Amino acid sequence: MRAAFPFSAIVGQDEMKLALLLAAVDPRIGGVMVFGDRGTGKSTAVRALAALLPPMPAALAGYHPDGAPPLAAKATVAVPFVDLPLGATEDRVVGALDLERALGAGVKAFEPGLLARANGGFLYIDEVNLLEDHIVDLLLDVAASGENVVEREGLSVRHPARFVLVGSGNPEEGELRPQLLDRFGLSVEVRTPQDLASRVEILRRCDAFERTPEAFAETWRSAEKKTLKRIARGRAGLAEVVVPDPMLARASTLCMAVGADGLRGELTLIRAARALAALDAAGAVTADHIARIAPLALRHRLRRGVLDETGSTVRIERALDELAAA
Repeated sequence: MRAAFPFSAIVGQDEMKLALLLAAVDPRIGGVMVFGDRGTGKSTAVRALAALLPPMPAALAGYHPDGAPPLAAKATVAVPFVDLPLGATEDRVVGALDLERALGAGVKAFEPGLLARANGGFLYIDEVNLLEDHIVDLLLDVAASGENVVEREGLSVRHPARFVLVGSGNPEEGELRPQLLDRFGLSVEVRTPQDLASRVEILRRCDAFERTPEAFAETWRSAEKKTLKRIARGRAGLAEVVVPDPMLARASTLCMAVGADGLRGELTLIRAARALAALDAAGAVTADHIARIAPLALRHRLRRGVLDETGSTVRIERALDELAAA
């Protein structure tokens, strides 16, 4: 099988890579929305992270009818990566009646959909802003609950569907409804590199990977091991990270200052800050953790001010400066 492009070899796009690492440490953050130019490595980064993660128990991945365990108790499989096409029907996404078995054997059986295949891994949607709204609603509901329920054609099936939802889109081709955008945990903005050195380095690495993928992957093996160790350390230490009351107050004060609607922003901010602290091997969340993660957790939850033409990120950074000066 062809080697995957190493996650550590992706040039720049630090914000996107950080968001994906945080989602890998704590899937409860609620997925990642990546807005930006085409051809900036969005899907490459998600595939690379899925390929980097160690094999997982087969019992926790995919779909097992009636909860049946795999043949081998200790069997493992690669972390699933499912690419959801724009034209996917609801039946293909959630699953439906297996017509072949129904017509041939007269048996009502469930044919798993893409949500079942993604269980335990990543579900990636390119151009999510072009996907039909009812499909996006469905995906976000399942991602939040971790369970898919199918009721149709006399079937009643309930199965685990725990995955990291990653959506990407180009704002020029249409925006997501604010209600849907708010349901994504983190929002990332990616842009085409504007400096010559970065563009040349991207070309150099892509060319080397296309010519000799195995040799290129071997070159980055040490860096990949370090990233994997960092993720494992973050997962192991996540439950032990303390969020002091002053940091809870700081998160709420920040959300009030920027006018974030509801409490989802504050909850995501705290979860992401805890995951970041775990990645940094810190025992407690600090003001620095909150400041580093605030733009990712809040920029897509702000109302557009009629008299304030500044972007969401600038408003968040301005509020952080005011908090630091207080």
